[in-house]
Amino acid sequence: MRIRKGDNVKVTAGKDRGKTGKVMQAFPALGKVVVEGANTLTKHMKVHKQGEKGQKISYNAPFNATNVQLICPKCAQPTRIGMQTLENEGKTKKVRTCRKCKEAIE
Repeated sequence: MRIRKGDNVKVTAGKDRGKTGKVMQAFPALGKVVVEGANTLTKHMKVHKQGEKGQKISYNAPFNATNVQLICPKCAQPTRIGMQTLENEGKTKKVRTCRKCKEAIE
């Protein structure tokens, strides 16, 4: 998965299509991400003790990482992500790259 925590992304599918936000959590094993302000659900909590009130809790639920596109920090457009290997002093490093402007991300 090429989306990481802290990336700015645009939602491309679902009820929140078109919204942009920051990735708060990433679950690479499941292929899911939690985006700030997108896929907000409400959970109704029951009363557990006498005298307390019930609550409505809003939270951002995870959704599939294929439904978001990374916003390139250089060209500020939603883009697909490519991978490139860079060699430096005999060491190789994989770097994410923007498919539109060909710049390295990070």
